[in-house]
Amino acid sequence: MLLDIQLDARPDQASERARALATTGIAGLFTFEGPHDVFLPLVSAAETAATDRITLDLMTNVAIAMPRSPMHLANAAYDLQLLSKGHFRLGLGSQIKPHIEKRYGATWSPPAARMREIVLAVKAILTSWQDGTRLDFRGEHTQHTLMPPTFVPGPNPYGLPPVLLGALGPVMTRTAAEVADGLLVMPFHSYRHFRERTLPAVDEGLSRSGRTRADFQIFPQAICAMGRTPEEQEAAALGVRGLLAFYGSTPAYLPVLEAEGWADVQPELNALSKVGDFASMMALVDDRMLETLAVRGTPEECAAEMKRRFGDVAERVCAYFPGYDAPLDQISALAAALK
Repeated sequence: MLLDIQLDARPDQASERARALATTGIAGLFTFEGPHDVFLPLVSAAETAATDRITLDLMTNVAIAMPRSPMHLANAAYDLQLLSKGHFRLGLGSQIKPHIEKRYGATWSPPAARMREIVLAVKAILTSWQDGTRLDFRGEHTQHTLMPPTFVPGPNPYGLPPVLLGALGPVMTRTAAEVADGLLVMPFHSYRHFRERTLPAVDEGLSRSGRTRADFQIFPQAICAMGRTPEEQEAAALGVRGLLAFYGSTPAYLPVLEAEGWADVQPELNALSKVGDFASMMALVDDRMLETLAVRGTPEECAAEMKRRFGDVAERVCAYFPGYDAPLDQISALAAALK
């Protein structure tokens, strides 16, 4: 398996961080929609890779799609495909209603249908530029029927970038398998949830589109509490507990807890989050929950667990190190063990 690592750096520090991570033997870098723009650090990473003659795959994981126009997404994807010389993937996600309306100030609508339309619109725009065909996309939420020659970049010499969709529930997962080029498996999951709920939904979506798994890429994600010593692992586990507690407090992630028999924990976490009692939230994430929803151990142990969970269905895995800095030599060991 190949390893992708989060490029967790500000845009002005992304070049240096990308250069350091490239020495570890990883295959790619991804960004997520956090405190900084999701696309700008990848520009720096692409330019660094070109300057240093390094091949790195780059991906948004994920760019929140609902507040953005598909035209904006297509432009960003096209240009990053150019900068990376054909090594970019556009990963899109939906976010939950409070964030869309109250953080982004955008309009909410049923997410699976909306994301289906956004993916199809982005692909229609990119295909129009690539093939020179007339742009004529007419959806319920977005329409793209005007494309004067002035705004056409022409065929991308590196081909079209894949468009991926992040999903957790069966409807969004089925949608991803029906219209996208690949699935970004949300990092908050368990082996049971992935096998019993995610993969059947993938197969259903592929069946609807007349495709097979050979035509579709699955990108699992793993939250890692990694360290060489017990002290390092415990320090890493502290950050992981915080992220798991945050995810678990969100009603959208209840199905994962339900699959493991922990449905009663979700309303407790949610109530604690509303009063800001983060210490109590983290205390609810015991060791069994941590090792079920995340990956814990040495780099070699983490690699073995990732391969057990995903090795038969995926060629690469995305790793998160929340709340702590994984040493570069341990990232290198993880990448080597996965290979």
